[in-house]
Amino acid sequence: MNRTRRTSGNSRRYRTDKTSARSSGSARDSRFRGQQTRRQEFALPVTLTEPLPAVETFAALDIPDRLQSALRAEGVTVPFPIQAATLPNALAGRDVLGRGRTGSGKTLAFGLPVLARLDGQRAQPRQPLALVLVPTRELAQQVTDALTPYARALRLRLTTVVGGLSIGRQTSALRAGAEVVVATPGRLKDLIERGACRLDQVAVTVLDEADQMADMGFMPQVTALLDQVPADGQRLLFSATLDRNIDLLVRRYLHDPVVHSVDPSAGAVTTMEHHLLHVHDADKHTAATEIAARDGRVLMFLDTKHAADRLAKHLLSVGVRASALHGGKSQAQRNRTLAQFKDGHVTVLVATNVAARGIHVEGLDLVVNVDPPGDHKDYLHRGGRTARAGESGTVVTLVLPHQRRTVDRLMTDAGITPQAVRIRPGEAELHRITGARTPSGVPVTVTPPADVRPEGEGRREGEGSVGRSRRARAAGRGRSDRAAARSGGGDRAAARARRLASRKNS
Repeated sequence: MNRTRRTSGNSRRYRTDKTSARSSGSARDSRFRGQQTRRQEFALPVTLTEPLPAVETFAALDIPDRLQSALRAEGVTVPFPIQAATLPNALAGRDVLGRGRTGSGKTLAFGLPVLARLDGQRAQPRQPLALVLVPTRELAQQVTDALTPYARALRLRLTTVVGGLSIGRQTSALRAGAEVVVATPGRLKDLIERGACRLDQVAVTVLDEADQMADMGFMPQVTALLDQVPADGQRLLFSATLDRNIDLLVRRYLHDPVVHSVDPSAGAVTTMEHHLLHVHDADKHTAATEIAARDGRVLMFLDTKHAADRLAKHLLSVGVRASALHGGKSQAQRNRTLAQFKDGHVTVLVATNVAARGIHVEGLDLVVNVDPPGDHKDYLHRGGRTARAGESGTVVTLVLPHQRRTVDRLMTDAGITPQAVRIRPGEAELHRITGARTPSGVPVTVTPPADVRPEGEGRREGEGSVGRSRRARAAGRGRSDRAAARSGGGDRAAARARRLASRKNS
């Protein structure tokens, strides 16, 4: 409720000054809501069994030799804090509740215990032995990519199960057998309903970014999936925040968990600088253009997909290699756009909140909120795309005059004290903070990713079978699929409500 109200309040700030003046009387109530949000963190469960001590090196862990060799081959020798604290306990079979900011090393913290536990085992068709639930397609792919070298070393099979990609191929992969399934809730639910997957053999379950799954409205689907997993299995829950949204998961599904937190709930990072750049309305577009023209990559966030497309098109027209990433593009397009950004073919990624989590780009040192985010969680996760794995980075937010009060409250909720400065395009201070410079003005062309529309593309995760395209149904899915789609009225209504609530960021 608080988050919804805060988002609605945020949308009002873009109306006329007259409307803003009328709403200013609720500032005290808004501050109260912000304070209430910060108090939403629940009391952590008490660990009854003494946890094992942390380790200083991966070599000190009791894991298979082939896994140790794979770690050395990847140049991974010293664990990050969350890995050092949780790995010994997770390897011992304990449930784990871990809080760590994005980029803190959570993937290996849960991935290595999962793979070590399954060493030498073989899954039967349609019956995975381990399940990793994540909120977004991008995060699912990132987890799969990160764990693939280690799974290959143990000859374990990984399968990614997400919407927007061929459900037929995913069904075939499950039929062939996969020890580990990395999945988003909606697509996994689809496959279970089709009889393509069963969870009764899952020995270890991971919930990654549990807070975002709760924020996105996936909690009913997540609990329904967890209820199908054997109750005596191991559970590893990792989250950037531990608030009331995931209290249910902790109380209901974790048994005497080892609790470890490597960051304060605000997730502030000492290697990350935060700047508020106060700018006049007439100067904002030019300032954003000059920042984009810097020497180096930059990730820029905007509120809507149309605004992202417009800015990307403008940047190309003035000589900046830019591309847009948002929920209006097919999954194949999103994957290729991200690949172009990672390999430097594109230097500016203009994105909506779809890029706020689950995206890791080596060496990205600047994130710009062209439009301020709706709440402090979105701010922290947008900023979490930089200063990852101990590197340094800068987060810049462009603030218009009528947005100052709202952004100040957002910073307070995030537990961040930013550096604020007034800027104008072309000024030395803008260059000092962001590396901004005047673009060449010579139009450039970036070959757009091919618009390959795999089966099921175009719907949000969590919509169940309802969003399946007519083309796929007509192509031979048959009467049973159509009946399943007709039976999903409740899923359709819930999906519509989620789309309306999150339309600004989709």
